[in-house]
Amino acid sequence: MQRGRQAPSAIRLAKEGVITLTGPLKTWPLADGVVHFMSVPAELAGEIKAHSMLVRRGFGSVRVEVTLDDVTWRTSVFPSKDTGGYFLPVKVDVLRKTGVAAGDQVTVELELL
Repeated sequence: MQRGRQAPSAIRLAKEGVITLTGPLKTWPLADGVVHFMSVPAELAGEIKAHSMLVRRGFGSVRVEVTLDDVTWRTSVFPSKDTGGYFLPVKVDVLRKTGVAAGDQVTVELELL
């Protein structure tokens, strides 16, 4: 990029981005339990994808800081080839602290790191 020129808006937004997501808390069965997660739909994934081009990580994951109610934690979101969106795992400790359960509608804020 030439000196004095701004980065394209998608990349600039990705550096500053906070994404608010509202949706159901879902589960994914495993052999020894379940993983709780939220789906980031494709229409909200553009900023995450732009950020992933700047910061390369394994499996296309992107580090995020997530806030649900008054609980904040760090994790990664992972691309979903099926939906074009991302998979946001939610820790069991967060579920306990917030009192949310599978099927609940929740709102989280994702800050791209």
